[in-house]
Amino acid sequence: MGIVMWQRLSLRSRINILLALVLALGLAINVGRLVLEAGPRVQAEDQSVTRLAREFVETIVSGLNETSDPEARLDQIVRDLRRLRHVSITRQSDADVAVESHEEDDARSVPQWFVTLVRPRTTSVSVPISIQGKSTALVITSIPNDEIAEIWDGILTQLAVGSAVALALFMITMIVVGRALAPLEELSQAMSEIETGSYSVHIEPGGAPEFAAICTKMNHLAETLGEAVEDKRRLAERAVSLQDRERKEIARELHDEFGPYLFALRVNAGALMRLAEAGMPDADRVRKHGGAILEQVNDLQQFTRRILERLRPVGLAELGLREALGALLRLWNESHPEVEIKTTISGSLGETGETADLTIYRIVQEALTNVFRHARATAVNVSIEPAERQLGVQVNRGYALVRVHDNGRGLKPGEKFGFGLTGMQERILALGGTLTVASGEGGVTIEAMVPTHIR
Repeated sequence: MGIVMWQRLSLRSRINILLALVLALGLAINVGRLVLEAGPRVQAEDQSVTRLAREFVETIVSGLNETSDPEARLDQIVRDLRRLRHVSITRQSDADVAVESHEEDDARSVPQWFVTLVRPRTTSVSVPISIQGKSTALVITSIPNDEIAEIWDGILTQLAVGSAVALALFMITMIVVGRALAPLEELSQAMSEIETGSYSVHIEPGGAPEFAAICTKMNHLAETLGEAVEDKRRLAERAVSLQDRERKEIARELHDEFGPYLFALRVNAGALMRLAEAGMPDADRVRKHGGAILEQVNDLQQFTRRILERLRPVGLAELGLREALGALLRLWNESHPEVEIKTTISGSLGETGETADLTIYRIVQEALTNVFRHARATAVNVSIEPAERQLGVQVNRGYALVRVHDNGRGLKPGEKFGFGLTGMQERILALGGTLTVASGEGGVTIEAMVPTHIR
């Protein structure tokens, strides 16, 4: 139950409670030390007073017999010595009564438990005296009441002063801790606003240097999150725009090329129908129209294959990434034999997911398309190998590094990416990878880090 209540307390409350306990414990230890030292102090004082009193009595009674009336002189000495505070000096016959009277006169408001704890056994010392041949004695009895009362008053004073100092220190520390922890409330409020999607929050750095650093980092985090959300929005908008543009291009190609093929097929089929109705068709004309139909069907198949290739690489899922890339590179080699294409696919690449395979294929396809359209290159190097990517303090090894380098003319200063590379870059970013394009005198190098753990 106590642990649960402690866990529910705020950091400020925990610090204040611990501070109060430490101060109370320190005050209790100090008071306890004074109480424990009180007994030895009273004992030492009692012995010292008794010894001094004995020496004093022995000194003043040494010439007692030389007086005219020794008895009267001794009584006078006893009456004079009754004014002493810490001892009682009486004649042996009056010792008990005098001690009791002195103790009653010196009684003070000291707790009985404290008196019992520190008071030593009452010590009495007898000083023998001879007066004109008669033996008598003076009894010296220690009375530690005054010393006990002084020690008790000192303990009360120490307790009062210590309590006041501890209370003042506690209040000052509460104020300091409260001001030092004030940024935590602002941090909590800022986190709540960030959670609701408000990334424009700003915390004024203050308090201790550690809290000021946290506030600065929180501001940077909010700004970074806001930029990431905005980039995500632009990416989604761009993706929709690219999809619409691609659909329009496919629709235009279908309209511009598919329509004429169908029209030509209709014309040749109609001519064959008319020749068949004539009774004795001309074989050469039938052969001519039939050959035209076959040629148009073949062109239509090639066009359909190109459209399907744009929508989905043929054989990628069935044959795998290596075979699909090999077929793609063979097609480019056949159509552009003057360009040397070197390909390196690492054997340690391992198995990649369907989405990663399609992404890698599209990167190589788009890079080669740009090379043969714009670069005027004579050599192209394509390499695919496993790679690592540094993500903060962690290293993620589930990536494939795709690099396409050509020795062409490179990009012009300020030249922007085409729709193909732009769309590919946004696709890779959406998957958690990166794509960079470096251009120089030696040509263009396209590097892409593609996550292979996606499916």
